[in-house]
Amino acid sequence: MKEPGPAHPITITPHPTPVRVRLDGRVIAETGRALELREAGYGPVLYIPREDLVAGALALNPQRSFCPYKGEASYFEPVGGGASRASVAWSYENPFPAVARIRRHVAFYPDRVDAIEA
Repeated sequence: MKEPGPAHPITITPHPTPVRVRLDGRVIAETGRALELREAGYGPVLYIPREDLVAGALALNPQRSFCPYKGEASYFEPVGGGASRASVAWSYENPFPAVARIRRHVAFYPDRVDAIEA
């Protein structure tokens, strides 16, 4: 486990506007409670509370990865709707303490959904 710091900063702040995610022409997530994570030289990532996903829109798949700053990531694929994408979103179920605020939140790949409106 690595701690964020001056060489690799990570900040998590409330996103100021509502966020809506569309996939295959339908809304699959909508929230006014998104968190914006900014990490080192990467672009900002919006994390949406799991309870603000449309029920049954995503299913957990077996893919996993590891980030030394955030922990183990789980991945989600779309359910129904004719979507042909594999993983469209990820989540840290048990993130490291420095980023604990993203627990039970999901982030979407912008290039694997129709739109992330923010």
